[in-house]
Amino acid sequence: MDKSGEDQLVAARRGKAENLRSRGQNPFANDVSVADRSLLRELRQSFAAALLEPISELRYDPVEVETLAAGREFHIMGRLIARRGFGKASFLRIRDMSDELQVFAKADVLGEAFAVLEDIDIADHVAARGQVMVTKTGELSLQATSLRLLTKALRPLPDKFHGLTDVDVRYRRRYVDLVANPEVSVALRSRSIIVQGLRDFLDTEGFLEVETPTLHPLVGGAAARPFKTHHNALDLELFLRIAPELYLKRLLVGGLERVYEIGRCYRNEGLSTRHNPEFTILEFYQAYATYELLMDQSERLFRHVDAFLERRLRALGHGAYYDAWLLERPFSLAEPFARIPMIIAVSSALRRADLPDELTARLEEIAFRVGTDGKRLPSPADAEVEIWQTLSERAREIDWGNLRRALTHCRSEGERLFVAYEYLAEPFLALDYRATLSDKSLPVFITDYPAEVSPLARKKDADPTLVDRFELFVHGRELCNAFSELNDPDDQAARFRAQLELKARGAEETMDYDEDYVLALEHGMPPAAGFGLGVDRLVMALTAQQSIRDVIAFPLLRPESA
Repeated sequence: MDKSGEDQLVAARRGKAENLRSRGQNPFANDVSVADRSLLRELRQSFAAALLEPISELRYDPVEVETLAAGREFHIMGRLIARRGFGKASFLRIRDMSDELQVFAKADVLGEAFAVLEDIDIADHVAARGQVMVTKTGELSLQATSLRLLTKALRPLPDKFHGLTDVDVRYRRRYVDLVANPEVSVALRSRSIIVQGLRDFLDTEGFLEVETPTLHPLVGGAAARPFKTHHNALDLELFLRIAPELYLKRLLVGGLERVYEIGRCYRNEGLSTRHNPEFTILEFYQAYATYELLMDQSERLFRHVDAFLERRLRALGHGAYYDAWLLERPFSLAEPFARIPMIIAVSSALRRADLPDELTARLEEIAFRVGTDGKRLPSPADAEVEIWQTLSERAREIDWGNLRRALTHCRSEGERLFVAYEYLAEPFLALDYRATLSDKSLPVFITDYPAEVSPLARKKDADPTLVDRFELFVHGRELCNAFSELNDPDDQAARFRAQLELKARGAEETMDYDEDYVLALEHGMPPAAGFGLGVDRLVMALTAQQSIRDVIAFPLLRPESA
């Protein structure tokens, strides 16, 4: 609809609102009573026994409905989303938070109240009272004995119902998106259910939900760029938290052996289909546990939440959405997840790409050479890399340029192994690890990370160059990060100092030295394991959504151009 056409509709609706006011009626009423209101889903459930086969067609037996109705009156409220018929009768489709229902408005039943239809438009909120009946087509309906406009919508819905398709407009005008695209509402409801499922699992496992500060005096808990703010009264620079980790582990020191938090975190990073600067994280910490135990726990957590989601959606009448998402998911939760050490993931990826095993020993050699002026210099490995990237179709898909560029900034074997994993193995996890009972990918635990890229994780007893850590990837997307916690205060202090050295060399995604946290460790933190989960990404995975913006009600967007 062009701007002038919409302006005309808005003017017409404003005129109707003024007409109502001139007759002493408030077009934005708030004197309703919900004491006897029936939610539409509850109303439908009252007549479930009258459903005819197949149930999916929602056709009802009129005789059975009449028996069940037995003169009962129902009071409903909701938004008008469709309307047909004029003259002496109209069919109105009403939607509330639970369902939709047709209202049959007849002049000879409503009497003078039938005139209210002249002031009602699609998108208005209305209230109706009446008795339940069945139309000739078998549709359950409310025959209105009273009809009232509650709220006048001054702006219309999109040109056609379900017609809001511009993705950018959908995210900016989510309030319209929710009305025009019901599946969006189900996805956001599912987000709430998933969070309830996480709490249900952890509460049952004996964890205590806590809240920790979101304003931090230091950058800690993860390697990321923070948002800065200022507290005026204390004249103190603060950071919006990037993770709650260090505060939660202080609670372990204090004797709270199992704690978790679900809350907002903030990272000053770019936007993508997987990243929003403001996001929701679940972190939990368990004393006297190891990262191996957390892998088992993670599998149980994912299956519990998925089953919880299915039960709740079916109870709400949205089981068809769950079934569709289950089919659309490219991964399966039905089998044990793969558990692969990082070095094995890299060597396996090399073989699958027909690349030589010796590549991992030559990572420093294949890094770009850079002169003092910052310009690239010829490298002895240039010719060989050109050959490698033609050895197979998969080798051609590797981002060799960014791999070599990232290796340029590495200062240790551990950092180089991590970069090799990110470019040679991680992009292909969904292809390399497959379920045996379906054609879907298998979730993968990547374990045994280098110590240099894991400043808060405990070193492996058998190999101190690695740490007891895993990340969980579901169809190539990282969802979880977990590890056995470092509780040696001297080791932790040395790792913090190493972070400061990186910061001094210009690294932006580093942590500060947290003296109080080291002091807490000196009081004795029990052996423990900790777990972090991106809640937004979990919702994306279980609801088969392709963008993180589809599971956040109001994602951050660039300002609209003037």
